Amino acid sequence: MRRISLLVLMATSVLLAGCGSGMIRRVSDPAVSVQQLTVKADGQWVVELRLQNYSSIPMRFDTVKVEVRVGDQAAGTLQATPGLSVGPESADVVTVPFAPASEARIVVADALAGRRGLPYTLTGSADATPEDAKVRSFDIDTRNTLNPVPGLDGVLR
Repeated sequence: MRRISLLVLMATSVLLAGCGSGMIRRVSDPAVSVQQLTVKADGQWVVELRLQNYSSIPMRFDTVKVEVRVGDQAAGTLQATPGLSVGPESADVVTVPFAPASEARIVVADALAGRRGLPYTLTGSADATPEDAKVRSFDIDTRNTLNPVPGLDGVLR
């Protein structure tokens, strides 16, 4: 009797395992953050944006438009059209030139000179297309801190 119960349990488990529909397709809000900010000699910035896909399927990042604040100063609007496909639960980086407001340049220069951390905020949206779906707009609201990189003048990570 015990052997028959075990066989029935095993057969039921095998049948239920076969009923699955495969991988679950979960679309989660992506994240956008600054991986690195480099200040060029002319005062312009090169921003390396990290595009994080938390979904279980690939997502193509079409556009990113965010308002950038460093410290308590508005730096301006950063726009990018990466056209980059990021795999499931992965991230990639896109490099974007940026012409910041003069007040923001001063805040960044002060943080670099004092070797201090620099809080920043990104608010806006990212348009991304999940695999086999329509483009969607996701809200971006990122708050984080960049720190000077030892040995690399003008670089914050």
